Amino acid sequence: MPLVRAVAKASTVVQQRVFASPHPPLCMDAIRSALRQLPASVFADILEADDAYRIVIDLPGVTAETLELTAEDGRLRIAAHRTKDVPASFRYVREDRDLFIDAQLPLPPGVDARAATATIERGVLTVTLPRTGGASGATIPIEPVEAA
Repeated sequence: MPLVRAVAKASTVVQQRVFASPHPPLCMDAIRSALRQLPASVFADILEADDAYRIVIDLPGVTAETLELTAEDGRLRIAAHRTKDVPASFRYVREDRDLFIDAQLPLPPGVDARAATATIERGVLTVTLPRTGGASGATIPIEPVEAA
């Protein structure tokens, strides 16, 4: 029985330290794990600053009009679709690029979803999630960036 109590106490101390940290590693592991579930043709980066998280995802062929981002119940949902133009004289031998992407990523604790911003430029989505406190959910507007 003393071993069980010692393990329980150690677990509580670890949880207190992890969740008291401004950068909880367990949450970042959950985000990385969710990003690994994206199709192989989608590349993503996670960046972190003292005041915000930034997620950058390559979504070739996706525009602001064909993309919807929502943050709700502690999750960021990315729903996107793209079209493929195949000339009439060609046919698919192999087709690996998904037309639809529907992904959900866990939001780190303490993120203000209502203050989130997003841009998409040439198929690269950048979502910035400020660390300003507990808003519960929001639809995130996407600003298209005109190519120079």
